[in-house]
Amino acid sequence: MLRAAIKGPGNWGIRLIKAVQGQNRKIGFVTAVTRNPSGQQDLADSFGLNLTSDYAGVLADPAVDAIVLATPHSQHAAEIIAAARAGKHVFVEKPFTLTRADAEAAIAACEAAGITLQVGFNRRYAPAYVEMTLRIAAGEIGTVRHIEGQFSGPGSYQTAAGNWRSNQTESPGGSMTARGVHVIDSMLAIAGPVSSVFAFSDRTVHQIDVDDTTSCLLRFASGATGYLGTLHAAVPFYRLHVFGTKGALEMRGETELIATDMSGKTERFTFDAADKERAVLEAFADAVATGVRFPIPPAEVVNNVAVLEAVVVSAKSGKAVTLQP
Repeated sequence: MLRAAIKGPGNWGIRLIKAVQGQNRKIGFVTAVTRNPSGQQDLADSFGLNLTSDYAGVLADPAVDAIVLATPHSQHAAEIIAAARAGKHVFVEKPFTLTRADAEAAIAACEAAGITLQVGFNRRYAPAYVEMTLRIAAGEIGTVRHIEGQFSGPGSYQTAAGNWRSNQTESPGGSMTARGVHVIDSMLAIAGPVSSVFAFSDRTVHQIDVDDTTSCLLRFASGATGYLGTLHAAVPFYRLHVFGTKGALEMRGETELIATDMSGKTERFTFDAADKERAVLEAFADAVATGVRFPIPPAEVVNNVAVLEAVVVSAKSGKAVTLQP
């Protein structure tokens, strides 16, 4: 079993712990790194964890094989580099980092250390997405020409002004950091790297310093085009629609897929819900066990961060941003 320490056992960190703790033999948590160990005794008692505020001490602990990071986004790069240099495998929540330069530095550290790096794109394990990618790979819709994505929710209504997410530093591009990067990840896995971005991003509803309405047009290096909308103050909604030369596939939520052929005939498929958090953590453990260093190719990880960075730049400048290869 992969013995993991989690840094940042807040709401999402606890969700990751609950997904696997005591439920399988692939991965389990042994330690939690928190700023206030004395105030987290309930966490220790509930999950059988050691508590500490000493990240360096955990990195030096031979009883810890891997680090799971559910910390503020701006901390990821330094925490990943430190873990890699200590020889610990790393699972990091999205967004991977906030700048391309940080992403490249973190990946270089992981490559140099020969450790496994996984990014928490749990929606790769949504049943409808798994089926969608299998059908695309089989050539069902032909060559991908265009992708539309929408991932929105009421995050701004639920985020207090003092929360670490409630500012432009940790949440640039509004809901891009919480939701939009998931859609970009799905798009990259289907259509390859994005080459240019034109974006709008504004704060129109709430007082917290986070944009609540963000959208962008995308050009992929393949020549395909795309659109992404992500709202931080809206009803929960997830959609991914891929158009090809022979048909289209539309994912509505995580358990519904609609296939359309060129005559307009549609087929609707539904799937049982899956525990995505458990799936992505078990995939991380499997990658470590089999020696897979990057379950998600580094180029896709870096391009995802570059798109996030470009959304912010384009929204401020009013101009399209060309991404370096």
